[in-house]
Amino acid sequence: MKVLVTGGAGFIGSNLVDSLISRGNEVSVVDNLSTGKLENVNKNAKFHKIDLTDFSGLNGIFEKERPEVVFHLAAQINVRTSIRDPLLDAKSNVIGSINLIECCMRYGVKRIIYSSSGGAIYGDPKQLPAPETHEIRPLSPYGASKFAAESYLSAYHSVYGLDYITLRYANVYGPRQDALGEAGVIAIFIKNVLSGKPIVIFGDGEQTRDFVFVKDVVHANLLAIDYRGKHREFNIGTGIPTSVNTIKDQIKSILDKEVEVNYSEAIKGEVRDTYLDISLAKRELGFSPKTSLFEGIRETAHWMMDYLNSKR
Repeated sequence: MKVLVTGGAGFIGSNLVDSLISRGNEVSVVDNLSTGKLENVNKNAKFHKIDLTDFSGLNGIFEKERPEVVFHLAAQINVRTSIRDPLLDAKSNVIGSINLIECCMRYGVKRIIYSSSGGAIYGDPKQLPAPETHEIRPLSPYGASKFAAESYLSAYHSVYGLDYITLRYANVYGPRQDALGEAGVIAIFIKNVLSGKPIVIFGDGEQTRDFVFVKDVVHANLLAIDYRGKHREFNIGTGIPTSVNTIKDQIKSILDKEVEVNYSEAIKGEVRDTYLDISLAKRELGFSPKTSLFEGIRETAHWMMDYLNSKR
């Protein structure tokens, strides 16, 4: 099967590309390398450096590669950036997504599998765990732009018959996560502890998230390829709330190091508590997270140690 992965040089995308290659798929990667790294791209994948806002260039890639399935992971993912520059966020996440959808239509792509954000689009959940039927009420432009792309997929399905699946992720963590951004709290904490730097916790640290390991997210994407049921949107997480303070304590235990913690003011536009109801994905996709938080953090820490050593 010929597959195209946008954001395939990024954290989740590159892990997905590795799995697709190991399954024998012919994979093309589209990434502008704004946050992704060329070193992440599997050597057996075809790489195209391009921004999704470049419709002409993207169209040329589709004409050449003719993918059967497209995984759309490329995005502006920083909540604080979206608050500071909503136009930049919308250009990447909305216009870029529409360009991709248009190319999928033009070249007869059988299915597009879109990576959305369950943590951002539901806002402060009125119901926990939050199901797919929860009211959509994002608190940030990032959440709004991610749901806008979902809405375009739904509209293209209704009007043109485009086949798609949307996966709404919880907080994904694991090897290759960027420790420079604000979304990867586990990667950031691990890197700081290994580097002898304090970790900063915004708020009191008792805010909760649903932390899901990247390998489990990759498995959900693979399951979505062959799903033939009626549902289109699926929450992908663990269904378990975990506080930021718990993450800090787990990292301290795994690394066996003293951790200096600085607490700072909570960030506006960020959700206080959220975790996802994954019962639909379990029932329909056959999805079930396999990696415990301790095992996932330990594997991430080992990767981070090897990565930091390689850069010295």
